[in-house]
Amino acid sequence: MKKDLILDRQDLRYLEWSRIRRSSGTAGSFLKSFRTEKGKKQYFKLSNYDTVRGVTGHECVNELIADRLLTILGIKHLHYQLIHALILVNGKEQETWLCASDDFKNSNESKTALDVFFQLEKEEDEIPLEFCIRMGWESYIYEMLLVDFLILNRDRHGANIEILRDRSARSIRLAPLFDHGISMFFQCKNDAALDREDVMEDKRIQSFVGTDSAYENLKLIPKEKMPEVRPLQQADRQILFAGLEQILSQKHLDKLWELLWKRWSYYEDFCDKR
Repeated sequence: MKKDLILDRQDLRYLEWSRIRRSSGTAGSFLKSFRTEKGKKQYFKLSNYDTVRGVTGHECVNELIADRLLTILGIKHLHYQLIHALILVNGKEQETWLCASDDFKNSNESKTALDVFFQLEKEEDEIPLEFCIRMGWESYIYEMLLVDFLILNRDRHGANIEILRDRSARSIRLAPLFDHGISMFFQCKNDAALDREDVMEDKRIQSFVGTDSAYENLKLIPKEKMPEVRPLQQADRQILFAGLEQILSQKHLDKLWELLWKRWSYYEDFCDKR
């Protein structure tokens, strides 16, 4: 398996970036790109971008942290690589951190956003959660709701869950969990902003399958079907943040661990009391 963190600066000025508006309602854009090597696509994504400040925010770092967390928990997901890179956007060079991921779609598969697929295939008066249960995706959805609670994912809209269909094989499956960047402290630009954060706050989220509360979404999981995951442990902090001390401040890392550990502890208590 390839390294998930490349600290040595890579010259990626040849990449061309396209603009993707943020769905969270905040200002700015994500820029995305891809390259093809040996017939396989690799996708690249930047953190929040605007034409004045360039690339800002921590979305790409969050993708790596979420990747490592899901690996620890034993939940299937898309793997990300965090890369120190020199890029060129709108004729301006910038040194930044970006994340890369491989194409999760097989060559004979087509992909459709869950919200689109739901509108095409749902039964009368069926809601997204009921639809996913009927389709046999119950365990996947419950793991997703747990993950989004732990990292405070604010942006699980209907296109951040994808359907992969192979018409010749008559198969259909959900793509591995992906796109976790708008989570944790993605909007905090400095340590002073981190001081104002309450890690247990029930911030409003966007969840196509659930509600606008990560806490309420945990309650959607039946007691007998709580995800069976490997418990998070104190020793996992070192795994989660390995190498990131060169990217984030110590206060930021401490606050990230406070969020993940307290939310995990809440989840364990939640399971015990049900």
